Amino acid sequence: MPLLNTADEILNKSFDYIVVGAGTAGLTLASRLTEDEKLNVLVLEAGESHYDDPNIDIPAQFGATFMNPKYDWGFPTVKQKYCNDAEHFWPRGKGLGGSSAMNFFCWIKPPAEDIDAFEKLGNPGWNWKDFEKYSLKSETFHPAVKEVADAYPHTYVEKFRGTTGPIDVSVPIHAHTIDKIIQETLVNRGIKKIDDPYGGNITGTWIASNNIDPKTWKRSYSANAYLRPHQDRPNFYVLPNAYVAQVLWSSEKDADGNLIASGVEYIFEGKKQTALASKEVVLSAGTIKSPQILELSGVGRADILSQINVEPKLLLPGVGENVQEHHFAWLVYELDTTQADHQTLDLFFDPEYAKESLRLHSEGKGLHRTGLTSFAFLPLTTRDPVGTAKLIENLEKDIKERIDRGEIPPALAKQYEIQLATLKDDGLPDMELIIFPGYFMPKEAPAPGKRFVSMLIALNHPISRGTIHAKSDNPLDNPEINPNYFKENFEYIKTGHITTFHTVGSCSMLPREDGGVVDPQLKVYGTKNVRVADISIVPLHIAAHMQTTAYVIGEKAADIIKSVN
Repeated sequence: MPLLNTADEILNKSFDYIVVGAGTAGLTLASRLTEDEKLNVLVLEAGESHYDDPNIDIPAQFGATFMNPKYDWGFPTVKQKYCNDAEHFWPRGKGLGGSSAMNFFCWIKPPAEDIDAFEKLGNPGWNWKDFEKYSLKSETFHPAVKEVADAYPHTYVEKFRGTTGPIDVSVPIHAHTIDKIIQETLVNRGIKKIDDPYGGNITGTWIASNNIDPKTWKRSYSANAYLRPHQDRPNFYVLPNAYVAQVLWSSEKDADGNLIASGVEYIFEGKKQTALASKEVVLSAGTIKSPQILELSGVGRADILSQINVEPKLLLPGVGENVQEHHFAWLVYELDTTQADHQTLDLFFDPEYAKESLRLHSEGKGLHRTGLTSFAFLPLTTRDPVGTAKLIENLEKDIKERIDRGEIPPALAKQYEIQLATLKDDGLPDMELIIFPGYFMPKEAPAPGKRFVSMLIALNHPISRGTIHAKSDNPLDNPEINPNYFKENFEYIKTGHITTFHTVGSCSMLPREDGGVVDPQLKVYGTKNVRVADISIVPLHIAAHMQTTAYVIGEKAADIIKSVN
């Protein structure tokens, strides 16, 4: 079905499945389910369609937004709290494609050990072998085109790359003069060069691929890869601007006493509407909204439900807990242009240059094809082996003492055990260097003609845990987010940093006794037919940008559901 314009088109119609959220995982899941023409699937999305929006489609156009001090993202935001009372804002991925429509195009997969940790925490089948299978299913890799390969040598391992998936992946035009300097410098400092980081080993320095179609030099993402080619399927319904308020429950329970979802209530054009599901409701609303929808549906901590005046239907204290987030600081360096003509995004500070570059993009030329490519994922010991070892020793001592005093619950202690082992392993990464070819987030435009490179330094495995909870019974109120970035002494930067928008954990896939919200089949504990399929299920953060993992979750969720229904 074409995108729906009104709720009238689905009134009095029952669906087999309702997917809440047309984001990365949600559209992946819905697209795979509708491959079976006997299944009717409705996707409800709070935002709009952003098809053919240059701010989303064009690589350097998106990157340049982070260089404009006055740029208005145009996306609604959710306030978050810091422990030091600073205020930042958390963009919410509203619109078809969700976060896959508004990231830096970075196609990055985690270390195998980070995914295997899911299984160690009580989730059979959630391991690197399975991750790799579904990741390859989601992508089609295109080797670097001649223009790119001639400027900079690129290597890849064929078996690490998918060849038949919906998402196009390739190497974009990049600031190769900068990448050459960065990569050679890191190697000279003893950092291992990785020929292909897509096989489960990312510890070292390397050149990344991007989710970009080299035929058009535009973003390949869930909306134009998993939805748009299949919009005419008569069993595939997508309603934008439909804000889900709550899951609706049957008056009866199953034989095991589990809640049975009958559908959802949503708001469209200011009016409450109902959509019915005969099989399942799947929440793919993201780490921010999925726990809020559960709480508004009466599922969560007793005290939170009481505070927002929602009748408890199911006490599940893990909802909105175990929140983890990558965050980063950055440094900006001015480049010496007498040594090389560094083609950075700073050229866009000249409006006429930017206008012409955008025109050239339509011809498959120009700087607007530029992406982020130079990365390094490193153990903390790379910085200072002796000092880091002492830091880890102090952290381990502190954690042990707090466990002995009963301040750290056994469930979190299991996670910390894995994290401490990772910190001690020089073969696994704890931090990330991202090279941005330009002046990242300037307070004012730099002097004309200057060129810059920014180095972003990100934390991959945060020790602190935060929360995300509904703050009222009004579904249009944004939830309260407290990431607790600096709750633990192991993190030392309290100013000059920002979130990466890689939030996970608010509906963690863990045993119920360990604070889990969903089981390994992604089913919400205590329900018969409600699942969560988005990165909120990630129980322990990973050293990677999150879109590849979101696609894996959507692909695997589809197979899980097909296998039982």
